[in-house]
Amino acid sequence: MAESTNAHKKTFDFKIAGVPYTLKTSHEEKTVNELVDFVNNKVTEALAVTKNSSFQNAAVLAAFNIAEEMILLKQRAQAELDKLETKALKLAQDLENSKNKVS
Repeated sequence: MAESTNAHKKTFDFKIAGVPYTLKTSHEEKTVNELVDFVNNKVTEALAVTKNSSFQNAAVLAAFNIAEEMILLKQRAQAELDKLETKALKLAQDLENSKNKVS
């Protein structure tokens, strides 16, 4: 991956499923490499299962797969936050109740 710097943003040249792209971003190279690898893997996987091997169809399928992963992760994270909030409220209530008993 080629990189050039412009102010606070860097430009990266890379390929997704053999198609060249240029990205201008403030992210570190390590992050960009992770993003490129992730998207490239998703598009390559999608290309393998699309009937006509259309890059456009594979890109849309990859986008749906990525969106599905993101939404499921958000739902799990929200469920965990809800559990933690419930526990914190119960602890705060228990603490308040124990203060009242001591008074």
